[in-house]
Amino acid sequence: MIRRDVDLQQANTLGLPCRAECFLASDSLTEIRDALRQAAERDWSLTVLGGGSNLVLHPILPGLVLQPTFSDFRLEDIGRDEVRVHVGAGVDWPRLVVALAENGLWGTENLALIPGHAGAAPIQNIGAYGVELADVLEEVHLLDREGEAYRLRRDECAFGYRDSIFKHELENRVVITRLVLRLSRQPKPKLDYGDLSSRISSASPDALAVVDAVSAMRREKLPDPRQVGNAGSFFKNPAVDSCDAQRLLALYPQMPHFPLLDGRVKLAAGWLIDQCGLKGLRDGHVGVHDRQALVLVHHGGGNAAELLALAERVANSVQERFGVTLEREPRLMGRQAPS
Repeated sequence: MIRRDVDLQQANTLGLPCRAECFLASDSLTEIRDALRQAAERDWSLTVLGGGSNLVLHPILPGLVLQPTFSDFRLEDIGRDEVRVHVGAGVDWPRLVVALAENGLWGTENLALIPGHAGAAPIQNIGAYGVELADVLEEVHLLDREGEAYRLRRDECAFGYRDSIFKHELENRVVITRLVLRLSRQPKPKLDYGDLSSRISSASPDALAVVDAVSAMRREKLPDPRQVGNAGSFFKNPAVDSCDAQRLLALYPQMPHFPLLDGRVKLAAGWLIDQCGLKGLRDGHVGVHDRQALVLVHHGGGNAAELLALAERVANSVQERFGVTLEREPRLMGRQAPS
């Protein structure tokens, strides 16, 4: 049943105050289709909400807010070594990664402890420690605004770095209901990113050992949103051309940098912010995390406008010092309350 004027402050990991004009959380295709029909008839806008972990919410979400809660997943053997995993959009992603590793499946272990629901994973093309969702995704199941079901293959999703078709042409135009992943029973550890390999004691680790190592690293570096409101990394790691990278390296030889296949160089946004002296900054109800400058935090009592003002301050500082533009990673949704 569609509910009116629903409080969503506990439904986003930043803990920002927000109310949905109309809200439906459901694991029924029939109910979701009926809600989409009502939204079309009444000319409501559509917002699809997952676990609320990569969002900045303004105080009001107008129209219909839909939260698919399909919580099932099943394994389909497609060969001696390969397995198809069918995952409902409402499945908790960190728990899914653990369950897959416990089943001896490889491919998602580096994506451990990324908060949120499975259905939101393709939107951002979640990634960590050298692996992206696009590496293991086979297809996405969708409903359009009319409630018609269809599928997109991986190569139709326009995946990029923290990017996809779901942030552009299909933004607020589809409801993701299910993912299909393609994983392997053969060990395929990817341990060459950062100091991940040093966390693995065995020469032949199982997938669960990698999950544990990645989870430990994330807990050390990133705040728990249950303790302090945050949306994880607030800025994308910027990519600059090789000339700009050489200019910066001449000035800052210790600057972390990662060459890309297209000739550009990816920089570490957290390092750039830290060099501006902003780590640990508190500005009213919001601030920069004291252990990871890439994370902006909400200490409570604030709102989206305060957080965005801080983000602008951080980005301007990096631009002024390094000539590098930072791009926000979380999606911005909703509108301001009337004054």
